[in-house]
Amino acid sequence: MRRPCKVAAALLCLAVLLLLYLLAGSAAPPPAPSAPARRPPRLGRSPPRRSPAGGGSASARKPGEQKHPKEPPSLQCMHLAVVACGDRLEETLIMLKSAVLFSSRRLCFHIFAEDSLKPEFETKLKEWPSSYTKKFESNIYPITFSVGNAQEWKKLFKPCAAQRLFLPVILKDVDSLLYVDTDVLFLRPIDDIWQLLRQFNSTQLAAMAPEHEMPKIGWYSRFARHPYYGSTGLNSGVMLMNLTRIRSTHFKNSLIPGGLTWEEMLYPLYQKYKNYITWGDQDLLNIIFYFNPECLYVFPCQWNYRPDHCMYGSNCRGAEEEGVSILHGNRGVYHDDKQPTFKALYEVIRDFPFEDNLFQSLYYPLQSRFLDTVHTLCGRIPQVFLKQIEKTMKKVYENRVIVYLGANHKY
Repeated sequence: MRRPCKVAAALLCLAVLLLLYLLAGSAAPPPAPSAPARRPPRLGRSPPRRSPAGGGSASARKPGEQKHPKEPPSLQCMHLAVVACGDRLEETLIMLKSAVLFSSRRLCFHIFAEDSLKPEFETKLKEWPSSYTKKFESNIYPITFSVGNAQEWKKLFKPCAAQRLFLPVILKDVDSLLYVDTDVLFLRPIDDIWQLLRQFNSTQLAAMAPEHEMPKIGWYSRFARHPYYGSTGLNSGVMLMNLTRIRSTHFKNSLIPGGLTWEEMLYPLYQKYKNYITWGDQDLLNIIFYFNPECLYVFPCQWNYRPDHCMYGSNCRGAEEEGVSILHGNRGVYHDDKQPTFKALYEVIRDFPFEDNLFQSLYYPLQSRFLDTVHTLCGRIPQVFLKQIEKTMKKVYENRVIVYLGANHKY
């Protein structure tokens, strides 16, 4: 019986070798056709463009082929705005760093800053590796207020925070925009929150998250002395805006029977409620959307995750299920020891060398740092903070592998 077994084994080996040979032959490049075949683009993505420096022509097309109109400049990238004054330089740079680390599409930064910070922003951003600087363009603007008393606006709540109210007036050529506070960190691509613009109905022109998930412990429901949106109010630290719609809408208000444009409404509204508001421009936004609830799209708490969502016990179901998408370290938690989980995320992203391995130099240090935070309520749910960022890193590596294989594949 041994001889038939040996024969069978030999035949099996020959079959495997033959199969490998056939597979290798099928992967061999076919004879070069007269014109290279064009692969159809993946759904939801623009066709890849060849750079003239790489040997191709960006405008090359077949004879008789109709030239497609260029996409408007304002739609070619995702617009991200931030306002930085005082000591917010580092926070702002770390926020921008988190944006470029994970996002796929090109970004356009709109940085509103005091004059003294402008050269520092320009210098720091130029120091980033070219592999990242090519993913964005930046514009730095002075702090300006088109209506009312500039000094009043500048001192409203935090230095310069009221600037966000004037973005629709200043950025007239921008259609849509994501505004974030300086103390925000992106744990997944901006591309994903940008997609929420497509979910707006015909009347919605802005999107924010609730200030709290539970009215009984929410600030607005307990202490506000002015109108506010919904049962818990809104947090404006992450705000998605369709600026075109905002500019063209007349808003209902408590000032006159008819509607007012955004710019017409701002200063009179502030004058009426200035003795009743605590959180400055955020309170004014709550008042505006109290009278215009049909204009607001409310996105869930994982898109604006703050210490309030875990410091009293976990109360953001979306983050429990999907992980934190955008971290908002308000109350200065990146810079003290009250919420070490938030501080750990900030410091690990701050210290991450741009071109290092994401898992080795970012994800694993995070896991290690989280072991020191289990004595806090937020630190007892590390999966909430790690789930989305792990998923994002895997996607980044998958995209890099696809790009690498595509660049090395021969036709």
